This record gives sequence, C-alpha cells and structure tokens, in this order.
Amino acid sequence: MTSPELTTLADLRDAQERIRGVAVRTPLVALPVPGAVGEVFIKNEGLQTTGSFKVRGAYNKIAQLTGDERRRGVITYSSGNHAQAVAYAAKALGVKAVVVMPSNAPDFKREATAALGAEIVTVGPSSAERKQKAEELAAKFGYVMVPPYDDAAIIAGQGTCGLEIVEELGDVDLVLVPVGGGGQLSGVSAAVKHMKPDARVLGIEPELAADAQESFRAGKVVTWTAEMTTRTICDGLRTQSLGELNFLHIRAFVDDILTVSDDKVRDAMGALRSAGIAAEPSGAVSAAAVLFHQQEILPYTKVVAVMSGSNYLP
Repeated sequence: MTSPELTTLADLRDAQERIRGVAVRTPLVALPVPGAVGEVFIKNEGLQTTGSFKVRGAYNKIAQLTGDERRRGVITYSSGNHAQAVAYAAKALGVKAVVVMPSNAPDFKREATAALGAEIVTVGPSSAERKQKAEELAAKFGYVMVPPYDDAAIIAGQGTCGLEIVEELGDVDLVLVPVGGGGQLSGVSAAVKHMKPDARVLGIEPELAADAQESFRAGKVVTWTAEMTTRTICDGLRTQSLGELNFLHIRAFVDDILTVSDDKVRDAMGALRSAGIAAEPSGAVSAAAVLFHQQEILPYTKVVAVMSGSNYLP
C-alpha cells in the first residue's frame, strides 16, 4: 500500500477541500433489512447535483487544469453519469466539454448531458470504441482527456465518498461499492483502508458483466466483450475491463468482489424505493448484496452500501 501510484490520504483530503461546496456531502440512511446480523446503512449518492457520485471525480480533475488546458476544452467518453458530471463541472468552471457516448446510452442521460452544454458525439455500444473515438478527437483538436475512472485525480475525487462514510460512521466495519471501471471502488477503498485498516471493502457488480471479479481472482486485468457486458440492465457498469490504475488500487485495498443477478438488482431497486431512495440499476447492486447475499458478505456489525446513482427512468 506504499506504492507511489496509489492514492494517499493527503490526496483524498486535498480533493475533499477542492470539491467542497460543489459536491454534496450525502447522507447515510438506515435501511431495515430482515435477517441482517448488524446495522445497514445506504450512502445515498443519488442526491448529488448530477444524480450520481461522478461529479466528485470530474470536478476534482477539471478544477486542477491549467489556464491553457481549460482554454483547449475537455473531452470524455461515458454512457451517461460521468458524461453529465463532466458537462456540469466544465460548465461551472467555464470550460468547453465534448462527450463521446454509446448508441445504447439512455436517451434521458444523453439529453441531460446536452442540456448542461456539452457537445455530444455518438458511437457504437462498445466501451473500447467510445474511448478510441475520444482519443482521436483529443489528438485532433487538443482537448484534455477527463477519463471516467482510470486517472489519479478521478480516483481521489471519488474517494471523498469514502472519507465521508468513515467520518460519519467511525465504527463501520464493511463497505460495499459498485464496480464497473473501478474509479469509485478504487477511491472509496483507499479512503476506508487509510482511515480504518481493519474494515473490509467489497466490490459489487452484476453477474452479467463480471469482468472485475474475474480480474480480481485471476490477478490480472481481464477484458469482456461488449456483447457480454451489454446484457446487464446496469448500464453504468457495462465497462469491458477495469482501468489499469484502478486495478492497482483494487489489488491493494479491496478484500473481494462479489456479483448479483439483474433480478436481484430489480428487487433491490424496489426495496430502496419503499425506503424513499431512488436508485438506478447500477447504483442498486450494493443494496442487492445486502438484501439477498447476507451469508456472502459476513461478518459485519455495521455495513454501508454505497448507492452510487439515481439517474433512471423505467
């Protein structure tokens, strides 16, 4: 955990100060779970300005750009939540934003991104394809890349969520975090382990896009095809592989990665709705683990399941 490539507590504290007043300090909400052996809390990131945790990392990244970089504008690639976050942060900082989005991105996420002033470029459903297009446009026009997860500033920004969890619930001993490309899991796990080394952190992903679990257990980054990952309803977790920097963090700070079915994700969304929490499928995977996989997540006395976003229209 001492590698210079890994996010430090100082990095996380700096990011927390940088995004103060922009990102919301979201609440922990107690969730009654029949049969739970301990207390269950939901970290409701759906209450962020753009409806997901992504604004933390996007703002932390763009706020650190030089004057010349801001004049050139920024570009990213995303299926929706990071797209909105980059568009929001860029608008707040007076920077042009271009976003490459897949053809299967939810229409309302595309419309919300455009409404924030971003220029939208549409490509096919493959996450590799949208990354390649963004890199081509960055090279052609000089835009600064704001990656969705494989970036130190993005990881530190997302990790501020983990700082808040431990600051508010000092005796938390288990944190569950959704994982797609690994940005949020990287940052939150780093924050939790720096502050509470004995607490466990588990990544949760849909079983129809379980490349992160396979990578974690194989000890190397494994890539799944777009045809495989696009089967899940969790559109925000359809990335085909973990980022390289994210994988280093996950290997250093994460205890395991578990999977849940799409059916259980739907059930979890309903349970959260009954508790007054609006969740998109990607955000509900951690709640699905708490609700339907108690034996797999033991032991714990106080568990926090990060609900990463609420941008969903049924």
